[in-house]
Amino acid sequence: MPAEPSLAALPSPPLRYFLATRPAFLSVTLVACLIGLASAHAGGVTLNAASATLTIVFALVAHAGVNVINDYHDAENGSDAVNTERLFPFTGGSRFIQNGVLSMRETAALGYGLLATVVPAGLWLAWHSGGGLIWIGLAGLVVGWAYSAPPLRLMSRGLGEVAIAAGWLLVVVGTDFVQRGEFAATPALAGLSYALLVANLLFINQFPDRSADARAGKRTLVVRLGAQTAKWGYLLIALVAYGWLFLQVGRYNLPQACAAAAFTLILSFRAAKLLIEHAGTPSELTPAIKLTIAATNLHGLILAATLAFGRMPLNLQ
Repeated sequence: MPAEPSLAALPSPPLRYFLATRPAFLSVTLVACLIGLASAHAGGVTLNAASATLTIVFALVAHAGVNVINDYHDAENGSDAVNTERLFPFTGGSRFIQNGVLSMRETAALGYGLLATVVPAGLWLAWHSGGGLIWIGLAGLVVGWAYSAPPLRLMSRGLGEVAIAAGWLLVVVGTDFVQRGEFAATPALAGLSYALLVANLLFINQFPDRSADARAGKRTLVVRLGAQTAKWGYLLIALVAYGWLFLQVGRYNLPQACAAAAFTLILSFRAAKLLIEHAGTPSELTPAIKLTIAATNLHGLILAATLAFGRMPLNLQ
């Protein structure tokens, strides 16, 4: 496991602020953008490099802001401070506040400042692509904020997985919209399996944090169900994700080649097996979390590639 951050190890303020965003975990947003771009390309749209780049950059900035805001509110409710079973860097937050690298005030300013920078970029993209993007962007910002911030605190109400799936599906749909200039079914149909796997990543991360979350009053889905019942939820979410992909390919809503993304079920099912075996022993869950990260990112990359280069069904051409 890598060492947790410390002020002595991070003397450069810009580096501290950058690492506080947890950049290693932003890949899921990059992949979601690639699925959206591939969906637009599959629909016969000629991609605009400038708007595509701006979309990716500010989607990453928004995700970074949500990460920092989540750290701030988890410090505020005390869950990260009492988390002794965390598996850093995967669970238990960034530890920047708890280890004295950033203050609460600095963390809040960083998180909300990052979200604020997304607004003008989103308005510029909406001006060029269409007003519908404003609603997509607004919904995404609200979900990202409401995930951890009071009064909604969706993750504390057992709705974190729903929020995550909705948020990353909006990234796919929004990226497609910027290029296409209108709403289409393909990005939603293609992106849902990926969004569900991103939700599963959040779900499995709740197991090492379960005791601390319960002590802090964070009633996540894993806290509500208990580890021995909740462990089956991971398998259920994975089955729904892959079942959805097979259904859309079977109904000719996606290229047949997209079925290749289902090969990642090997990784997801291996992670599910490890979780079922070790749900009550958080220290044993690192391999399952790593498999979940690999399955999620690889699934999205294969989906993007097969969407971009596969042959769309005749009814969608």
